[in-house]
Amino acid sequence: MSEDTDSGETDEEGLTYAETGVDIDASEAATSALIGAAGEFEGDYAGLVDIGDQYLALATDGVGTKLLVAEAVDDYSTIGIDCIAMNANDLVAQGVEPVAFVDYLAVEQPDDDTAEAIGEGLRHGAEQASVALVGGETAVMPDVIKGLDIAGACAGLAPKGALFPGEAEPGDVVVGWPSSGIHSNGLTLAREAITREHAYTDPFPPAPDRTIAEELLEPTRLYTDLVGALRKNETHAAAHVTGGGWTNLTRMGEFRYEITDPFDAQPVFSFVQQEGGVDDEEMHRTFNMGTGFVAAMPEADAERVVAATDGRIIGTVTDDTSGVDIRGLHIE
Repeated sequence: MSEDTDSGETDEEGLTYAETGVDIDASEAATSALIGAAGEFEGDYAGLVDIGDQYLALATDGVGTKLLVAEAVDDYSTIGIDCIAMNANDLVAQGVEPVAFVDYLAVEQPDDDTAEAIGEGLRHGAEQASVALVGGETAVMPDVIKGLDIAGACAGLAPKGALFPGEAEPGDVVVGWPSSGIHSNGLTLAREAITREHAYTDPFPPAPDRTIAEELLEPTRLYTDLVGALRKNETHAAAHVTGGGWTNLTRMGEFRYEITDPFDAQPVFSFVQQEGGVDDEEMHRTFNMGTGFVAAMPEADAERVVAATDGRIIGTVTDDTSGVDIRGLHIE
């Protein structure tokens, strides 16, 4: 920590995700323990049930502390999109086509306006993902919940031959697709960084016509439109870049992922980094940094997928030491 010689005070230390209360390694260990106790699950992103000639896949997730930004400005209109996206995108990463979604809303006190706004987002998200919104549950639990929480579960189907093998191969290229911004991960770190000096209603400096809250609440992009192109070509593995940032690529196998042409990080990331004094490695371990979804496949297949989507080849897979090389960093 450097000393401010003008004021006699010290600068605040650069933030890390763990210091704000979210330890990714501890979270993953707890998840592994839960899965081990509950039984064996197939797939990195969803549970798979054999139903004959196809698999029924199920994924569940929530929105996280993005809800606290919505609460601060009383704008829940896009939260439902995030909830569907965080689940549906996980299914896509296994080669599964999402087909249906159910939500679970837990509240301290019922509020019709809030419920209606969340429902609006869920409808929009379901339309974008082309899934049926088949129902949900609202629980009023003042002794358990402060404010509200929302989570959901997404069901999908995949013929047995359509699932991605789940492991990249040396010589593959990595295709990436842009994110829409911060998505729904790392908000604990982002909120801590930004609220040191700013209110959510302040103008967002890189785009003063928007507020900071509007930038943080930009909904998670849905990648369900990629299923067809990925299935038609030889896709070895895919990854949804969520909690853990670029370390998610190692879920495609313990290889070296040399990322030479990632998508540019949106201004929200440099703003968070500047306000929190967060170092480059921590940013890439926490956030998607502009690329929200990746897939590993042979180059010829990748070129066809790129031609059919808004993706591009961003790197290669080698059998060298495992980890991710990106923007001069090596992340394991």
